[in-house]
Amino acid sequence: MGRGYNFLFSLVTFLVLVTAVTAQGNRGFSNGGGQRPRVGFYGNRCRNVESIVTSVVRSHVRSNPANAPGILRMHFHDCFVRGCDGSVLLAGNTTERNAGPNRSLRGFEVIEEAKARLEAACPRTVSCADILTLAARDAVVLTGGQSWRVPLGRLDGRISQASDVVLPGPNDAVDKQKRDFAAKTLNTLDLVTLVGGHTIGTAGCGLARGRFFNFNGTGQPDPSIDPRFVPLVQARCPQNGDATVRVDLDAGSAGRFDTSFLRNVRSSRVVLQSDLVLWRDPETRNIVERLLGLRRPFLNFRSEFGKSMIKMSLIEVKTGSDGEVRRVCSAIN
Repeated sequence: MGRGYNFLFSLVTFLVLVTAVTAQGNRGFSNGGGQRPRVGFYGNRCRNVESIVTSVVRSHVRSNPANAPGILRMHFHDCFVRGCDGSVLLAGNTTERNAGPNRSLRGFEVIEEAKARLEAACPRTVSCADILTLAARDAVVLTGGQSWRVPLGRLDGRISQASDVVLPGPNDAVDKQKRDFAAKTLNTLDLVTLVGGHTIGTAGCGLARGRFFNFNGTGQPDPSIDPRFVPLVQARCPQNGDATVRVDLDAGSAGRFDTSFLRNVRSSRVVLQSDLVLWRDPETRNIVERLLGLRRPFLNFRSEFGKSMIKMSLIEVKTGSDGEVRRVCSAIN
């Protein structure tokens, strides 16, 4: 009896120690069951996660307003390649970050600062993927958009390859845009609403110039563009000028999150071909009209944007053994 009791006591003690060591090694983050992200995921483990991220984003947007659309764009680029796993944040010559479409991304230092502050407050707890998702929401709010509750609990991906970066392009037809979004479980309403995020931000002149000087090799501007808008873009983006100069995606309201961009789509006063064609397709045109309050049933752009952002933020998320919580966002552990 004594020997059996001692053995049982030793076994229980060993198991308790193993459990304690394992818990310490995975301190903070626990999504081993592969659960989907949810609002309030961190709970008492990191009560100030949202306020810390918001504080950092606010500071950087105040010092450089271009960080707001930069962070929003970065989140989109992250989610459309291998899912919302922070893989776009990984540094390296062959990572997503160095792919052509991502070389003009900005805001990496914002995410890194937020991560550093969270590591000080809640070590090894909050993933970089979650930080980027929160920062994108904050970027919208800080430019006048409506807030939404962000589901959290993503893990960071360990794979990031430039060769994987295939994103919707600035000259894509509507049908291609629909297919690309459908492949990510996003419908046509999500497509139009998320493209409406072009209400803040800019594009490089190199992406837009062709339509305003030599559309389809004609030597003339695209005839579907409002002719009064053409000289404005031509002045900003001269034919032989610097391709990296930036031009507003939402003429007259590029720093404010509102429906001005959608009104410009309706008026053919937008820079990118992929934006302009939303007015030509009956299905997307109907949605633009509903978002602008021109057709019933009306849609509220600000609230619809939050809904579509939540859907996008859940694309192919990493949970369980699929990922990790990085110590720094630019490198795997």
